[in-house]
Order: sequence, then C-alpha cells, then structure tokens
Amino acid sequence: MADTDTAHPLILSDERMASCISSVCFTVRITGSWRWTHPGPVDHDDPAVQARDHLRRQAAKVLCRHSVVDLAAAQDAANSALMQWSRPASGLEVAGAVELDARAADRGLAEEHARRQQAADLEHGEEMHRLAHLQRVLADPDLRRVWWVARFPDRFNELDELETALEGLPLPQEAQDDDLRGDIRRLTDQLVTALHTPQQREVFLQALVQTLQALGQHNLATAAALWHSPHDPGSTPA
Repeated sequence: MADTDTAHPLILSDERMASCISSVCFTVRITGSWRWTHPGPVDHDDPAVQARDHLRRQAAKVLCRHSVVDLAAAQDAANSALMQWSRPASGLEVAGAVELDARAADRGLAEEHARRQQAADLEHGEEMHRLAHLQRVLADPDLRRVWWVARFPDRFNELDELETALEGLPLPQEAQDDDLRGDIRRLTDQLVTALHTPQQREVFLQALVQTLQALGQHNLATAAALWHSPHDPGSTPA
C-alpha cells in the first residue's frame, strides 16, 4: 500500500548515456521522486522500478541530441524534460532533476569530432563556392568563351560543342533567395544576356519603366527612365 500523493525519492548515479555521437557518453546523475495518485493499493510490483526506467528513458532521449562539449545546454534541456511531473502509467507520476558530467576521454573524442566536422564543412563550403563560380561563368555566353579560350587555347574549334552542351544552363541560385526572388533574378539575368542590339535594349527599358510605374515604384521608374533617355555622343550618362 502506498500513500496517495506521497512523494518517494529515487536516485540514479553514474549512468552512461549516449550523446549526439553514439560512442561518446555523458555521465548522468538523476535525483527524482515518484508518487501514486490513485486511491487504493499500487497495482505495480515496484513503482520505483518503473519510475527510474521512465526518467532514464526521458533523459537519454534528450541527451542524444546534445554534445558533451556543451554540458550546460544539455543539462538545461534534460531538466526541462524531467522536472515537470509526468505520468508513465495510470496512477503513477514521476519527476526528476539531472546533473551531467563527462569523462576526459569522452570530452576529447567530442572535441576531435567537432574539429573534423568543422574542417569538412569548410572544405565543402569552398567546393560549393568554386562550383557556383564555375556555373556562373559557364551560364554566361561571353564569360564562357573567355574562360574556354584562357583554359584551352589550342581547342577553340570545340567551343561550339561546349555551347551546345551547356545551352539552358541556369545561373546558380543564391542561398538566401526565396523562390520568387530567385526566379525573377534568373529570368532577368537571362533576358539581359539576350539583349544584343540597341533596339532590344530600348524596348526592354520602356517595358521596365511602365512596369515600375504600374507597381507604384516611382523612384525606381525614374532611375530606369534615366537609363532610357538618349545621351549626346560623347556625353556621360546621368
């Protein structure tokens, strides 16, 4: 028989629980309590066993998302999960508090893993930057020709094959672009690249001014109109 709503203490000491790196563990101490909230006898063989198991599972679920190099954050997260009374079974309520530590060997492994991950991230970032730059060059017909001639001066006759193979290659999408912004930017880049004659440029600027005015962007429309205005030979555009 257990007294209703009477809290019974429990302790788990020197528990080893996996961090975000499965082979690296926290050293965990949990102090907690369980209480029986139903009137009448406890219908479990040993509620303390179930309470300890529940706290152990809750702590492990949280800690596997954290690193031993940041004990404070991991401990706060674990306590947020355990300190509120929870009910693992009908009539049984459990709560606890966590204290964390990490052995020197575990901390050393976690720090080495972080260094390797950082180096891999830097290498990946540099490679993605290089590829994006190459895509930007190859997507621009003028830059593509210059790049090819500079890279392969003895293979100029193969340039037409390259341009055929790369036809329709889009400019790289900037990471911060949302879908609409990226689509507009790519379309505008393609349109400007396709303008080869003064007449095409004139039609584009007229349409741009009208669109900006319709959208109420009068300052931008004025700036576009300045580009649109003809200049005397030899003069400097406004």
